[in-house]
Amino acid sequence: MKLTSLLGTLACGALLVQPALAQNVKVTPLGGIDGEFCPLDRAMIFEDPGGTRVLYDPGRTVAGAADPRLGKIDVVLITHMHGDHIGDKHNAAPNSGACDKPDISVSAAPHTNAVNIAVAKGARMVTGSEMPAFFGNKMKAAGGDPKNSILARYGATQKVGGVGISTVTAIHSNSIDPDLIGGVLGQYLKDAGIGAYVGEATGYVLKFSNGLVAYLSGDTGITGDQDKVVRGHYNAKLAVMNIGDTFTTGPTEAAYVINDLVKPNAVIASHANEVGTVGGKVRAGSRTETFIKASKVPVHVPLSGKTMEFNAEGKCVGGC
Repeated sequence: MKLTSLLGTLACGALLVQPALAQNVKVTPLGGIDGEFCPLDRAMIFEDPGGTRVLYDPGRTVAGAADPRLGKIDVVLITHMHGDHIGDKHNAAPNSGACDKPDISVSAAPHTNAVNIAVAKGARMVTGSEMPAFFGNKMKAAGGDPKNSILARYGATQKVGGVGISTVTAIHSNSIDPDLIGGVLGQYLKDAGIGAYVGEATGYVLKFSNGLVAYLSGDTGITGDQDKVVRGHYNAKLAVMNIGDTFTTGPTEAAYVINDLVKPNAVIASHANEVGTVGGKVRAGSRTETFIKASKVPVHVPLSGKTMEFNAEGKCVGGC
């Protein structure tokens, strides 16, 4: 009787644990206009079931550290140094301007929007290449702790809260605007028409506590690592893929990455550099539409402020 009772208790305990294990990862885009997918939209918050919140490339659409949409932020994740990702300037407030003409009149120089948010939230900044030293100095200048700027070079993994953050290859330029350097050096670079180079750009793989593995492409082109590393080693089930063309992978190239290399169960479109939606509906003839039609897996359009939920297999189970 005692053994039977013990087994019954353990079985009940297992049933109670199951819902926690089945919890989903929440993904909330923080774009320029609520309910739309706009040209400058890069920023997303990934919330682990355990509560760890990761802000990905806040760029210009997060209205500074006081943006009420932010809430608690534990990690600020930056793929590379371009202004539309780190935030050389940003919206005056959420929904400032229009989708095609955002009001990004607030300068974040010399610290950047990303740094100001990290300092205000007491968050860690995770970057690769030679970026951590730059951000550490900026955090110190902004009144924060430079030790919160953390390095993770290719193949390395940092764990913050319940989220593992691994770095993967991204093929893209990665220079710092001279205005963010300032002084004589900044002026020399500006006069020469170049920026300061801080090593390669970075992509990321996030491992969440519910088992979901997500690939964040940054602004990469097509790479063999998307097959051998992102799929072959990490087995990513969800991808966030740039589709903007010219500066990044185009929509048909991005679809090839998804269909033939990464092969996730779902993908979130990103970095379209266009008005992707009107009234929350995909605009006909857009790059966003081209990517959706070319992809063999479900494509989720990141409408600003609309939270999506993904299970361990990368399938959207809410908000899509």
